[in-house]
Amino acid sequence: MDKKLSRQEAWELLTEYTKGASLQNHALTVEAVMRRFARLNGEDEEVWGVAGLLHDLDYEQFPDEHCRKAEEIMRKRGIDEIYIRAMQCHGYGICTDVEPLSNMEKVLYTIDELTGLIHAVCLMRPSKSVLDLEIKSVKKKFKDKSFAAGVNRDVIRNGCERLGMELDAVICETIEGMKEKASEIGLKGNL
Repeated sequence: MDKKLSRQEAWELLTEYTKGASLQNHALTVEAVMRRFARLNGEDEEVWGVAGLLHDLDYEQFPDEHCRKAEEIMRKRGIDEIYIRAMQCHGYGICTDVEPLSNMEKVLYTIDELTGLIHAVCLMRPSKSVLDLEIKSVKKKFKDKSFAAGVNRDVIRNGCERLGMELDAVICETIEGMKEKASEIGLKGNL
């Protein structure tokens, strides 16, 4: 019997393998955005949120085995395939060949990189906040390949196509998801 995880169980698993504040923060950010997209799609917020929390489970300790080590850890614990597939799919074309097929998998694949870009944009702003961030500011930095150069814009574009959504709409909903947890993810800034 595969195990669906509560948010608390997922957080405990994440923090067992991820001690660094910035990676924990990234996991919380992706969780918040996944929950927003779950609501928009009439899906289970808890399942989508847990998938977001756990997507980089192995990254801090096993960066060279990213996604492969997480699969091993999750399988050993009998964790439900829905989380394992989502985690694998977020690395599609980078470190896995597991293609995102479900809506949840496509969203995770798309917004993982995008949350990193938006986070970087926020830190460059006078307010240091996501609360007053506009789509056009993100789009401007999206086009500047030297800004947050580690962010894979092709993944974001490909993800938007897979979702059948315009980039602006995905950016908008990602910002809104991040706003909902601005304090928790360190992006309330000075507002």
